[in-house]
Parts: sequence; structure tokens; C-alpha cells
Amino acid sequence: WSDTKLPPLQRALLLVHNMTLDEKLAMLHGWATPAGGGESGASVITMECNTSASCAYIGNVAPNARLGIPPLTMNDGPQGFRDTKHPGTSTAWPSGLAMAASWDVDAMFEWGAGMGREFREKGANVQLGPGVNVARVPRNGRNFEYLSGEDPFLGRTLVRPAVRGIQSQKVIANVKHYVLNNQETNRNEVSAEADERTRFEIYYPPFEGAVEAGVGSAMCSYNKVNGVWACESSPALVHDLKGKLGFQGFVMSDWGATHSASLMQGLDMEMPGDQFFGTARLRTALERKTVTRAAVDDSVTRILRAMFDVGVMDVPLSTWHWGRHARNVSSEASAASARRLSAASTVLLKNEGGLLPLRRGARLPLL
Repeated sequence: WSDTKLPPLQRALLLVHNMTLDEKLAMLHGWATPAGGGESGASVITMECNTSASCAYIGNVAPNARLGIPPLTMNDGPQGFRDTKHPGTSTAWPSGLAMAASWDVDAMFEWGAGMGREFREKGANVQLGPGVNVARVPRNGRNFEYLSGEDPFLGRTLVRPAVRGIQSQKVIANVKHYVLNNQETNRNEVSAEADERTRFEIYYPPFEGAVEAGVGSAMCSYNKVNGVWACESSPALVHDLKGKLGFQGFVMSDWGATHSASLMQGLDMEMPGDQFFGTARLRTALERKTVTRAAVDDSVTRILRAMFDVGVMDVPLSTWHWGRHARNVSSEASAASARRLSAASTVLLKNEGGLLPLRRGARLPLL
């Protein structure tokens, strides 16, 4: 699996073949610390700390020292590296919606690559973005994050260079929030109802564009989809995303959006902890045959394939050391890029040829 000439999937399969069951299960959930008492299996989840590799980022998956697998170090968000512990040490990039207003695929790649570089320099190998949900509810509080605007075709077109830009920096992009997560109000209770045609014509195209660009991961959302939690919706995850859309990466839950050991329903990784996907619980599920070894292997293969595909596995382990979190990774060049991209997203009309004001009685086509 260390042979960089081999395809990412083959390398992943070779590595999975050499893993123990417990090593595989450890990759399917967040890095949790045993509580040291109380209910069996209980654990403590700490995020964005300054004290340990297990809690340095918003999402952390433990490394495997025996096989040389680095930790998965995940951080928000879709507009750049959020660092509340070290403010001012990353660039304030334009929002996804602002970038959508540029209609510029080259600008989208520059945006993605600029953010991806800062994630890598901060030791994070998963950027929790881009966000692509179509703006169907005008009052949605997170519309500004999403690069689709109101247009599924625009989202499908622009997400491709954004994903490629992020992943050009050896950082796994994470397309979100899958799916029908088009409002924040009651997001933990609401069921979004949409038939198959509507899903494929309106809501799926931006995710499909990300898949076409080779996105390494996707995040399932808090809401229900046609009455079933998004992170355990087999029709949405297995049939549509991994089947019809051909997604080869792994699906992680939004933080706290896991409601069961839904590995068989298409969820590959629980975040940020191990309440349902913890090693002991999944071992029990395997014994009861509610989860299969084949499903475990498939999920681990998907995770490792993404890591091989973008180069996470092929750089020194020190690249992903949690101590890099505190670094100041912004620069004059990144600030200039952010300003240039912000200007590109501001659309102005230019009165070329003295077209305006229109002549009285003139008839002109409006496209």
C-alpha cells in the first residue's frame, strides 16, 4: 500500500487486508476518551483543545501507529479554517454564496486551493466544506455558506473546481449537508419531504458535481428525509448517493446527527464521538449480525481510499501533527487573493457603448 504507483482503491484494499477488526472499527468514529467509570462504554468528547492530539480539532480520528495511518484531523469550515483558539491566524475568505455570485470557475479553484493550503499548514487534513445546499428557504440562516445559490446547475458547475482546489492541497474536501437540509429552523426535528424526481433535479446536482470532481467525503445532515433521519436513510445514502451518483468516498455524520449504528444504511463514520459506532457497540452488532464484516470493510476502504487519493497518506506524519494548529498561516498573498475573489463576486453593470440610458421606443432582447 505504500506504492504510490498503485491506484488509490487498490492501496486501500491492501491496507484493509492487513488490519485487525479493532483497528478497522477505530476508524469509524471520533477519538473519544474513556470516562473512567459510570455507564459501560461511556466516553468523553472534547473538541478544539490546546492540550492533546485527541481533541485538537473539531473532529479527530485516532491514528494507527502500527500501520502508519495518520490521524484524521477535521476542521470547520466552508469559508476557511475557523480557529477560535488562535484568532487572526487564518484568512477570512469570501463566503460560498459570494463566490457563487462570481460565476467564475477559475476563481472557485483559487478559493478552494487557498483554503486548502491553510488547512494543511494548520495540520488539518479534512476541510468540512464546501457547503452546497440549494437556497430554497430564503430565511435559512446558513444560505450564505452555500455556493449553489438558488440554482442547482450553478452549484453543480462551481463545486467541481472548489473541490479540486481544496484537494490539490492534500486535504480531503467534505461536501455538505446531505441532504434536503435547506433550513436551520427545527433542523433536529423537521422531516424534509421530496419525491425522487425533485431530489435528482433540484437537490442532488450540486452533490453530483462534487462526486464528479472526486470529493473524498460527504456529511449527512440533522434533518429527516421523508420521515427517516438523513444519516440512516438507505434510499438517500446507499441507493442515491453511493449508487446512482457513484460516490466513492465516505459519509460522516454531522456532529451529533447519528441516531443508531446505521453502517448498513450507508453511514461510514460517526462524528464527533462513539456513542453508536464505538468499538464495543459495533462488535456487539457484528455478533448479532445487524452489521456485517463486509460493511465494515467497505466503510474503512472508503475512508482510506480518500486518504490515498488526495495524498494524506503520502506526506510525512508530521504534516498532520496537532501542534501545527496554533500556527499563523495567513499571509499577504492569501489576503490579496481573498480581496481579489471578493471583488470578483461583486457584480456590476458596465455601460459599454453608451447603451444606457435606453432610447425611448427602442426594442432590445433581454437575456
